[in-house]
Amino acid sequence: MKDSLGSVQSLLVLGGGSDIALATARRLAQDKTKRIILAGRPSERMEAGADLLRGLGAEVRVVEFDALEFAGHDDTLAPLFAEGDIDVVLLAFGVLGDQAADERDPMAAAKVAQTNYVGAVTSSLVVAEALKKQGHGALVVLSSVAAERGRKDNFIYGSSKAGLDTFAQGLGDALQGTGVHVMVVRPGFVESKMTAGRPKSPMSTTPEAVAEGIVDGLRRDADLIWVPAQLRYVFSGLRHLPRPAFRKVVEKQA
Repeated sequence: MKDSLGSVQSLLVLGGGSDIALATARRLAQDKTKRIILAGRPSERMEAGADLLRGLGAEVRVVEFDALEFAGHDDTLAPLFAEGDIDVVLLAFGVLGDQAADERDPMAAAKVAQTNYVGAVTSSLVVAEALKKQGHGALVVLSSVAAERGRKDNFIYGSSKAGLDTFAQGLGDALQGTGVHVMVVRPGFVESKMTAGRPKSPMSTTPEAVAEGIVDGLRRDADLIWVPAQLRYVFSGLRHLPRPAFRKVVEKQA
């Protein structure tokens, strides 16, 4: 449970090898978070991240978790809450896919949707139930600005994030009064291993900036944050642009 100053004591990360996940875990470990569970597919990256967090004084455990193994999410995640209360669950897994290739390969497109949406739904419901039994805690869900409006260059990824975004908003409302809080995070283009080699978009950000936004949002019990924050105002305009005008804006950015 959070301490008397509201600081996070324990963290569970789903997608423990992602840049944003590790940046957030580092930021929290530098504060007062001393118990961290990194759940994800086994990788040297996640193990190295765990070692770094241990160097910051945190007690770190690495757990094997696969977003696509839907049927096993309950067996994998629910027991983690029996080991002790978890203050924050960060859902940080996701795949970008290759839009052009995935359009030619429907099964590859399905894998993007299953990872980013179906896997997120099943795992979120498991941890939400566990948090409800605790009577407190926060679920932080990484969405994307791509969820706001379909674009021809990323509509498979964007539509999966749009589904997740809507799901997380509704889940947050359903959990009102239970002591559990859901926060949706909409980052812009994040310079990370996921986007390596891709051209940057305007108002690009970094994993560290997203982590800082998450920590600040948790402190304020925010329902939704944008990183950078100015994107909220940019997309409030873009959301209402007629489609022909929106296409021209996208073309200029390409």
